[in-house]
Amino acid sequence: MAAEGHNVDANLVDMRPNHGHYFVKKTFGKPAYCHHCCDKIWGMLTTGYSCEMCNFVCHEKCLRTVVSYCSSVALQLIKNPVAHTWSAPCLIKRKYCCVCRKRTDDALSVECEVCEYYVHVDCSDLAVSDCKEAATYVANMESANTVQYHHMREGNLPKESKCIVCRKTCFSTECLAGMRCEWCGQTAHAVCYRQMDKECDFGVLRKIMLPPMCLTIPRTELPMEQLLNISSHDQPQSLSSPSKIQADDVSTSGEDVKEREDFEIIRVFDGNNSYRSQISRNIVVAKHVSVQQVRDAALRRFHINDTPERYYITQVVGEVEEEILEDPVPLRNVKRPEGKRAQIFIRYYDDPDKDEVKVYGGWLRKVPVTFCAISVSKDTVVQDLVTDALYHFGLDGSCWNRYNLIEVSLDRGVAERTCNPQENVLQLVRNLRKDSLRRYHVVRFYVQEKEDPHDHAVFVGNLPVSLAQRQYERILLKLLGAKEKPFTAIGPIYFEYGSLIITFNTPKAATAAVQKLQSAIYEEKKLIVLCLPNVQPQMIPKDVEPLLVLVNVKSGGCQGTELIQSFRKLLNPFQVFDVLNGGPLVGLYVFRNIPKYKILACGGDGTIGWVLQCLDIAKQDAACFSPPCGIVPLGTGNDLARVLRWGGGYTGEENPMDILKDVIEADTVKLDRWAVVFHEEERNQPTSSGNQTEMNEQTMNNPEDQTSMIIMNNYFGIGIDADVCLKFHNKRDANPEKFQSRLFNKTQYAKIGLQKMFFERTCKDLWKRIELEVDGRIIELPNIEGIVVLNLLSWGSGANPWGTSKEEGNFSKPTHYDGLLEVVGISDVSRLGLIQSKLAAGIRIAQGGSIRITTHEEWPVQVDGEPHIQPPGTITILKSALKAQMLKKAKKSRRGGATNATSLTHPHPETSESMSGPLGVPSTLGDPNHGKTTPDNTAADSDEEGDAFL
Repeated sequence: MAAEGHNVDANLVDMRPNHGHYFVKKTFGKPAYCHHCCDKIWGMLTTGYSCEMCNFVCHEKCLRTVVSYCSSVALQLIKNPVAHTWSAPCLIKRKYCCVCRKRTDDALSVECEVCEYYVHVDCSDLAVSDCKEAATYVANMESANTVQYHHMREGNLPKESKCIVCRKTCFSTECLAGMRCEWCGQTAHAVCYRQMDKECDFGVLRKIMLPPMCLTIPRTELPMEQLLNISSHDQPQSLSSPSKIQADDVSTSGEDVKEREDFEIIRVFDGNNSYRSQISRNIVVAKHVSVQQVRDAALRRFHINDTPERYYITQVVGEVEEEILEDPVPLRNVKRPEGKRAQIFIRYYDDPDKDEVKVYGGWLRKVPVTFCAISVSKDTVVQDLVTDALYHFGLDGSCWNRYNLIEVSLDRGVAERTCNPQENVLQLVRNLRKDSLRRYHVVRFYVQEKEDPHDHAVFVGNLPVSLAQRQYERILLKLLGAKEKPFTAIGPIYFEYGSLIITFNTPKAATAAVQKLQSAIYEEKKLIVLCLPNVQPQMIPKDVEPLLVLVNVKSGGCQGTELIQSFRKLLNPFQVFDVLNGGPLVGLYVFRNIPKYKILACGGDGTIGWVLQCLDIAKQDAACFSPPCGIVPLGTGNDLARVLRWGGGYTGEENPMDILKDVIEADTVKLDRWAVVFHEEERNQPTSSGNQTEMNEQTMNNPEDQTSMIIMNNYFGIGIDADVCLKFHNKRDANPEKFQSRLFNKTQYAKIGLQKMFFERTCKDLWKRIELEVDGRIIELPNIEGIVVLNLLSWGSGANPWGTSKEEGNFSKPTHYDGLLEVVGISDVSRLGLIQSKLAAGIRIAQGGSIRITTHEEWPVQVDGEPHIQPPGTITILKSALKAQMLKKAKKSRRGGATNATSLTHPHPETSESMSGPLGVPSTLGDPNHGKTTPDNTAADSDEEGDAFL
């Protein structure tokens, strides 16, 4: 996007009064397309027009009807700037840069995680901070008086997009063309979109959208990535600071300027800061150009779209001195340091007595104009400027002390600074111009109320589990280095997970605490610290049930990452959470005051169980006691998802929009949940010492210390199936890097099964060594090596051990909400493989609402795919008082993706369901720290136990 200084005035068409373009007549040697009408510019060596600043290309016939704004003036069109959240740099296919309008698959590029904004890394310092404004709550304003407007973005439209106005195709694969609303997804031509209704209704997702007008976010200096709970990426140089543009990057109409003697490359500095850091931009100009042409080329290179006569050019003389260039042909006498290019400054003609400052109303209530221009003198201070601005906005200027003047910089993001009321405004503006003209043009002044309606809540995780509140307070005070509490409240406290919420009075105190705690480590664990948004439930329309999206990004390989990015773009990004960063409790706390909402859990069976378990904890203080939960199956087994018709696995081919539509149409059903209580039998210990005797007596007197409990959603197993599952888990834990594909996992399962069949029949005669009671009746067992207790008719990646034959005897048709469990026997390893291969069924033993198994030796057991060795004792399965409502996909909505295990994309087995929660690990009753593991241990979706024996 170099400024081309050789252009003749007759060829230059200045479109600044309308849309900011600097069009130059150009001969195209390659096929080109008009960005206005999307038609090809026909003919060999045909001529058209191209903007020198943004590369907008058009026919001569389209020149006077262009309505698309140049990227150099896009910043001026923003009312309230919002910083983008950039992805990691990569080559992005079939997209176009929103700054230079060129393809993004030709150079490293980044995209916003929240909106459809794509930009080259080299163009990123010119990117416009106009991301979706997802939190717009205004205090004391009723829901009926709020209006949501479209957020239009040019180009990169989906295929087959139709104009909402003229009903014709409006997308193009050859150039950046067409307009689309980031909220409702409506598309239109650039010449048609102004005829659209200004008000946005969120389109087909309205019923599950969390409206921006009900959300507030903290006024902090923290980056948007942290507010959105998005893992930060390592930014390339151009995203963290302006890059030094080299001569090789600059060309004139495709020719190599370095080999032409009549052109020269000049380094341009826009202020003292850029000169001190030696950060410049290069322009290419003909040696015979005038000083005005050099000035105009320099302004265009910095995307400064202003009256050129207000600026002048100086050249660098020595280290700090400057000399104004007044020669009509300046390059004749410009000084060139030995072995270096000529260096010039671009400066602004300052009026020593007065100036004009634009002040924006921003989020002030009922402001009739976006901004007002106020004249300032040498004596004007910030307090006076605020007073004048309030009068212009139709507010009471005498109440200036209730407002702050905020200096907002839009240079590579959004940075804020509160101005001192006695700060001299004229000197402030002059200093900005002197330091950097580019920065001056991307700085705005906003009037903002001092009273912040936001509740400054901070989530802190990875603390020790099951401590008292006073102990947590001491830990926080120590980490914050404070003698007195800097926070106003602590709680709720999620003791089982070592997580809590602390609340602050001011954004300054919250920001300081977050910055300290972010780098804190306690007991060799790095804390998880998040600033949380605040939902105002009274602003949510009555017919809207917002969707809380919880995604395990490591499920299904990279599918979780792709899915969460799609959901952030389709919905409000503040209603989408990564459960690996704080767990489901973060999202559940944010939604705690919403009286009616839905949940979409994206992960395997382990993730679903984790979400339900956290919901059991969080719903005690929530307005919605039991929100229904839908599933996007990203794991391997996905048995619960199969039963609820969500399919056997997300393949990546499904459209995320279709998934959300399915959630809207889904039916609500109940899911029985069961408590699996493990009680170890009392064992006599050696009494050689008095201390040991005392310990045994204490154990005898406290039988609860030997009791633990797990909530079961899917199934329970004891014997051969749990033994194979345990063996596989041990091997995977020892070498997690080897278990990278589903095929390898199947091979390992088959290998373990063969070993068990021929060499290690440790579960032989299980039917003689355990006792089974169903509803108080002792059941005589057949010759089996394993027992599976089913809550669902799906087990081990879609197999059905109960079978599909007609019901026999007193057995009723099983469902997941009938209050009954099905007990199935597995005769040996070979039968286990046949069941998994769907070639046979197990042995139906019993059906009942209460199961009791008595053992006199250690046995491998598993609950929902999580195995462990259980000591001798009793295992009781009872119906839990914890209920769950699930979303069952309606029969009429069927996505095109496959619904069987063979069509799954191979997940990352080692990390596909890694999480911080107690799912599948016995949590001991009475003493939470006593038992097999503590609740902060990670659990994994272990759906692979049924993946073998094909």
